[in-house]
Amino acid sequence: MASTPPGTKLRLEPADEYTHKPDAALNYNESMYFNMFDPANKTGGWFRLGNRPNEGYAEMSNCLYLPDGRVAFMYARPKISGNEAMNAGGMKFEVIEPFRRLRVSYTGNVVVLANPLEMADPAQAFKNNPVVPCEVVLDYEGVSPMFGGETVKDDGSPLDLDPEKSFAKAHYEQHMAAKGYFIVGDERFNVSGFGLRDKSWGPRYWQAIHWYRWLPMNFGRDFGMMISIVTNDEGKQRQGGMVLKDGAYDLIQSCTIESEWDDNWYQTALHAHVVTESGAVYDIDGKVLSLIPLRNRRKAPDGTDLNTRITEGMTEYRCNGVTGYGLSEYLDQIVDGRPVGAGH
Repeated sequence: MASTPPGTKLRLEPADEYTHKPDAALNYNESMYFNMFDPANKTGGWFRLGNRPNEGYAEMSNCLYLPDGRVAFMYARPKISGNEAMNAGGMKFEVIEPFRRLRVSYTGNVVVLANPLEMADPAQAFKNNPVVPCEVVLDYEGVSPMFGGETVKDDGSPLDLDPEKSFAKAHYEQHMAAKGYFIVGDERFNVSGFGLRDKSWGPRYWQAIHWYRWLPMNFGRDFGMMISIVTNDEGKQRQGGMVLKDGAYDLIQSCTIESEWDDNWYQTALHAHVVTESGAVYDIDGKVLSLIPLRNRRKAPDGTDLNTRITEGMTEYRCNGVTGYGLSEYLDQIVDGRPVGAGH
């Protein structure tokens, strides 16, 4: 379980796998996310639903990395009237057994991008590329303990959060095995592999974090990692994550990530160095196989335009002589046309 600040503790119950009563904050968000990558055919994907019941809509993302480098993608903001389920925009997340078995399904359309970088201009990407029917069915099985939960005061009472500066009041993650299929147009991909899922709830603005680097990866059923570096606008940095080894988590004490970039400041490769609480040391090399750039935009209360870029790269990882797959997710606020974490 992740560490917490003094005077606080982590709380996590099976009931947290289901939806919660929304806070009063306008920007309350309840989000579930899953990824998975098939090491045999280098196919993978990630899936997210973020309910924003107080704003009347959900954020739905479906992203599939196909073996030849194409990416099939769809994003929508379907209307919702409450927070009773994770089921919107054709995507549905079902809890079969809390902390152990979950199911992801999607029925709808996707745009198929031969050059995924075109998504930097979404309007043109959808106009210039084919949109086809898509179906996803994946059964997930937990292969690790739970990591995280809701940080509360020692007496169990909630923390006081500023909704304007919040990303989530509760967050947990778990490494998973997954099996199922993707159908994209008239192509079917049977997949079996590994991934990571997370869940969070509480007030969220994507602009609450200055920049972060998030590296979830799996090298098999008994070896995986999640490496995280988060930086706020004051330059304060939080490093963390965990290493899954033989069914148990060894928490990350410190880590560094060195990235290689193209002309658009999209990551193309990376090297991570990790030291865990047990004293284990890991060096990981990553090569980005396929990347799609996404964005979130809103206006600040003073009318300022805020623009967040999130680059999602299917990444091949090598560590200790073994090869695995996962994601490199880089979030940056864009200021004067440049990502604030460029070079990190």
